[in-house]
Amino acid sequence: MNASDRTPADLLRSALAADPARPLVTFYDDATGERVELSVATFANWVAKTANLLQGELSASPGDRLALLLPAHWQSAVWLLACSSVGVVAEVGGDPADADYVVAGPDALDAGLACSGDRIALSLAPLGRRFPAAPAGYADYAVEVPSQGDRFAPFVPVDADGPALLVDGTELTGAQLVERARADAEALGLAPGARLLSGRSYDGWDGLSAGLYAPLAAGASVVLCRNLEQLAPEALAKRVESERVTATAE
Repeated sequence: MNASDRTPADLLRSALAADPARPLVTFYDDATGERVELSVATFANWVAKTANLLQGELSASPGDRLALLLPAHWQSAVWLLACSSVGVVAEVGGDPADADYVVAGPDALDAGLACSGDRIALSLAPLGRRFPAAPAGYADYAVEVPSQGDRFAPFVPVDADGPALLVDGTELTGAQLVERARADAEALGLAPGARLLSGRSYDGWDGLSAGLYAPLAAGASVVLCRNLEQLAPEALAKRVESERVTATAE
């Protein structure tokens, strides 16, 4: 990664320039048996579409706040990078009543209704399937995002020293986030090409870092596992081998 990268969106652009075909996020849900692998290019395309949805359809601007009510999931990772691309502050587990926007999974739809702004619902079903019918008060992400543009350019340049993420009661700027991610990558022993398996949740910094930011900062990739506790030890060992995992954060 480039030393000049100061936001998560910068890190993604550098990864795309370096090797768009390599895996970036490999997602498992051990409750459903789902496996999804996204290359840097595919992940970046999802981020661009989602950022265009945020900026174009929802009229989001830098400094706006989005309550992110999602578990560890590849689509959660997409939303985190889309927020960074626009300059929107992602408030992980934030209070919808205080947010300009809310993005909610199936388990948080009732809570998300407290947001007076636009609300986006994610089914989190395999293959990114849509809901049979959009939940009341929400737009269905799987319906809204496919028609968005594959390339994204912010209307206003994102300030690396502006707020980017609120988690664990701490607000981080884009530059602070990247600095912490780089430090975590070093502590985890991540180098370019490394494969980190993470079973941590996305409700705190440690999980967000291991499950996205640290591998991205290192030029590595993540095997992101939801409901990992449901996987038998021998099956986990087989996954570590088959996915060529070089480091773990369970």
